[in-house]
Amino acid sequence: MDPTERPGRLTAQAISAAYASGSLSPVDVVTDVAAIIAQREAELNAFWRYDLDAALYAAELSAARWRAGAPLGPIDGIPVTVKENLARVGVPMPAGNAGVVPRTPERSSPVVERIEESGGIILGSTVMPDWGMLSSGVSSLHGITRSPWNPSLTTGGSSSGAGAAAAAGYGPLHVGTDIGGSIRLPGTWLGLTTLKPSAGRVPLDAPYLGRVAGPMARSATDAALLLSVISGPDPRDWTALPPQRLDLDDLTVGGSFDVAALRIGLHLDAGCGLPVDPAVRESVESAAAVFSAAGAHLELVEAFLTPDLLSSLDEFWRVRSLVDFDDLEPSRQDRVLPFIRRWVEAARGVTAQEVMRDYSSIMRLQQLTTLATEPYDLVLSPVAPMAAFPAEWPMPWGDTDQGMAHIGFTAPYNMSGQPAATVNCGFLPDGRTVGLQVSGRRFDDVGVLRAVHWFEEHRGAGATPVWPIPARGGV
Repeated sequence: MDPTERPGRLTAQAISAAYASGSLSPVDVVTDVAAIIAQREAELNAFWRYDLDAALYAAELSAARWRAGAPLGPIDGIPVTVKENLARVGVPMPAGNAGVVPRTPERSSPVVERIEESGGIILGSTVMPDWGMLSSGVSSLHGITRSPWNPSLTTGGSSSGAGAAAAAGYGPLHVGTDIGGSIRLPGTWLGLTTLKPSAGRVPLDAPYLGRVAGPMARSATDAALLLSVISGPDPRDWTALPPQRLDLDDLTVGGSFDVAALRIGLHLDAGCGLPVDPAVRESVESAAAVFSAAGAHLELVEAFLTPDLLSSLDEFWRVRSLVDFDDLEPSRQDRVLPFIRRWVEAARGVTAQEVMRDYSSIMRLQQLTTLATEPYDLVLSPVAPMAAFPAEWPMPWGDTDQGMAHIGFTAPYNMSGQPAATVNCGFLPDGRTVGLQVSGRRFDDVGVLRAVHWFEEHRGAGATPVWPIPARGGV
């Protein structure tokens, strides 16, 4: 079988169309995805819980609904994965940490409930590193999660399992979470299209400053489809946005997306953290040139983040995780990943006054991000300063402590609440992917996805991932 024609490799839209025509059934698709997982999962390590029997049963129910012409929603029968920190009834939630006593939820999170209400077939829960505070797939509980492009390389994190599942073809739709880049970093290092939605767009049952859940996929249309299902208010999320009908059905909107009318900022210097690899910068500049050639007005955005602001954010997160660490019994503390233990212990002497100053710095970061980006319809930037690094490294520089020196482009949009997407914009000579971050004004998730979709159609073959990624020895 041609691997590009396998049912499990199709987009969500193509799968739904095949269900409607009767040329495929949900059982066909889940069975094929299961074959892909069987071949790749032992090496990639994407799943915390994989529920094939439940997925096949759900596929049979979905097939009956399609035969009756009564699908539950736009993703009925579509395979989906969710990150392990999104509650599912009866599935323990260890937060990727061997020291944690997992909580087993009695109710699913809003995201999971909406997927199931729409008929989506949840294959399982994907892994994450300890407490989600690493930008890699290294976990004290799960071991190492690896890139489908090259298993010697990282997936990025903390939505490491979701990223691996999306890139490997474990179905078309995946949900990650993001507090400083955890959706978008796997996006850049795996060639995916992802979206960190506006704050409050996708409801959570445990909202927290900067935290969001969002789609991870291989195309903007699939990301938009998943967003249409999981967005909207829920009473459990007191930060949720009001009800709003998002026009996500057709990202081209009949061709009305006018690139030439856009004022676009090009942000190449984060103002702090590690310098941008020249090859990454070149790919981002080439992507910006695609927009400029179509008539968009392009301007450089000056650096607005400072080393002190990024350091304050890092310290605030260290203290937060130190509280979690201190809540563990001593024997369980010993099970936490050594890198994370050192990272949190470095905050042991931080005073209450310093924590409040850190919080004030975060408010300042929100203000500066909004002021710097408000003049633009979109801002284009690197996602991270570097390309993918070895899978065994907990952070892009290895095992040393450099704080959060790699999230100067991503974290500002978590704090400001603005939507920010990733889309592949190039490859390095060794084949590593490079992502373009596309951010927009707060609440303009649709505009960001339309821009990403437009770029996907205009970026050229040299910047376009070819799916599926073959396993060594073929798929």
